[in-house]
Amino acid sequence: MTNLQKKFKEEILSRLSKELGIANRQAIPSLSKIVINVGVRNVLADKKNLEVALGALEQITGQKPKVTAARKSIATFKLREGDKIGLMVTLRGNRMYDFYEKLVNVVLPRLRDFHGVKKESFDNMGNYTLGFTDSSVFPEIDVGKIDTALIGQGLEITIVTTAKNKDEGYALLQALGMPFQKGVKN
Repeated sequence: MTNLQKKFKEEILSRLSKELGIANRQAIPSLSKIVINVGVRNVLADKKNLEVALGALEQITGQKPKVTAARKSIATFKLREGDKIGLMVTLRGNRMYDFYEKLVNVVLPRLRDFHGVKKESFDNMGNYTLGFTDSSVFPEIDVGKIDTALIGQGLEITIVTTAKNKDEGYALLQALGMPFQKGVKN
């Protein structure tokens, strides 16, 4: 059990119960999974870009990524149905809590001119999506050894919760330490 998981069970559950007015412990929102997606740039021009991105995503998450394929052909992009164009990883359990803790305490503070994440990135079900334009902010990525194909490669992180709406999702992530922007209205 990770530190964040232990803190969630011992402190945050009871605080959320009071804050949201939920008596049933099973109904209190919690993290369900974290999904990381990467659309690999220039993969059609050079197939090794997929291997480089696969290795980097594996270092970041500690789990082997699944290769995703194009669902339909798009002639203007020279893309055919079935072409391998991206990667995804789904984290659950201890790895999910470890990744969330690293994201909040290490990665986000490393961003240049970081003033907090936007509150508007919640969907109606209380899930939060966060995008990075550059994956080199993760401590596992050594910028000196990285291939130039991966520099500037973005990734998208979706934090899936059991919340029923945006407000419950916001309360959960705020209790788990997500640094939201101050003074910005919903």
